[in-house]
Amino acid sequence: MHQLLPQFAHSGHGLYTLLNSLPASVDGTTGPSHGGPVEYIALPLLVLQLALAHRYFTRHHPDGAHPGRIAILMGLAAMWAVSAASLVLTWSGVFYKSSPIPAGYRAAFVAIGYFWIALSSASLVIVVALRSLLLRIPNLHSPTRRRLLGAAGVVAFCVPAAATAFGVFVVRKDYGVTELDLPIAGLHPDFEGFRIAQVSDLHVSPFLSVRDAARVIDMTNELRADLALFTGDLITERGDPLDEAIRELIRLRAGYGVFGCMGNHEEYVGCRNYLQQQAGRAGLTFLRGAATQIRRGQGVLNIAGVDYQRTGNRGTYLHHTERLVIPDVPNILLSHNPDVFPVAIRRGFQAVIGGHTHGGQVNVEILHQNITPVRFKTPYISGLYREENASCFVTNGIGTIGMPIRLGAPPEVALLRLVRA
Repeated sequence: MHQLLPQFAHSGHGLYTLLNSLPASVDGTTGPSHGGPVEYIALPLLVLQLALAHRYFTRHHPDGAHPGRIAILMGLAAMWAVSAASLVLTWSGVFYKSSPIPAGYRAAFVAIGYFWIALSSASLVIVVALRSLLLRIPNLHSPTRRRLLGAAGVVAFCVPAAATAFGVFVVRKDYGVTELDLPIAGLHPDFEGFRIAQVSDLHVSPFLSVRDAARVIDMTNELRADLALFTGDLITERGDPLDEAIRELIRLRAGYGVFGCMGNHEEYVGCRNYLQQQAGRAGLTFLRGAATQIRRGQGVLNIAGVDYQRTGNRGTYLHHTERLVIPDVPNILLSHNPDVFPVAIRRGFQAVIGGHTHGGQVNVEILHQNITPVRFKTPYISGLYREENASCFVTNGIGTIGMPIRLGAPPEVALLRLVRA
């Protein structure tokens, strides 16, 4: 239970609810004090459930006298109360204030509320669809229809619950290594087969412990890559164990060095300067609008990095980054947000390495199409993309936000082998 985190007030890209009265962050900034898209979706769903339940019970069971129905109604009322309280706590920011109640228990309460909204809403859609289908079947007697609807309701609630449990307790911590070739235009033969290990989106927090982070770093070091990269989002919010997370991150090792770029959560928390200073003392260099050159034999590789480029502001992506590009040399850009890829090509970069999307975090394949909310934000969700002889790799990353679940997007450390495009 202590592994659950109060992250449910985050937006799709992590902008979470914080009261303006909270202490200033490391860089002296504070967060907003209103709900994000998660709340704007969850609240209408909860209201819709209440309205449909009221209609159902008043129309079909006006007396409500049956003991079984009373028990069901009381159970539903309890879950709705927990869900409503979870929304109030996170939306108002009260959840983030200091409290004698341990954070793990508070997070567990909020997790139950939000899980209930998600699961029961999915189940409701299934039940309504099945009911509509059964009503269209001719010559189907009412008793049979009622039994089928009852069975459909059980299945509708059990399947989402089982899938979520699998995503929370199995897939979420099944850290693996994804190996692939990264084509680079103009790559010198001496860099052929050069191996880059990428770690991203650790989100060290009660959802991902310092011990889990240590396990990921150990696994990465065992790859013995030539170069190691960290592409942002070390923690999730203020109050997460930043110093302990830094202590694990700086254990990354590679023969040609360790470099990184800042993610959106470093911006939201306001810890970018602190992280850069502490990591820099241990040899991990964050490239913040800067570039460095790596030499191998007669070859040169230019590695540049930028701070998080805010999603949606495509017109402001990568301003003044042309100065980071070296002509006639392969230029690789580290950008937490992979949405910059088309702009990076125009700026003269041959490759982009990023994260941020978590591979969609919940990614369901239906009719050979990947269904995930991230598709509404960016076409660069997971894996390798090629445009105009340039490459973009987006890792699923390690941690989670919003809910501690992964489905169809397993956590990964990436091992990229450079090859000539």
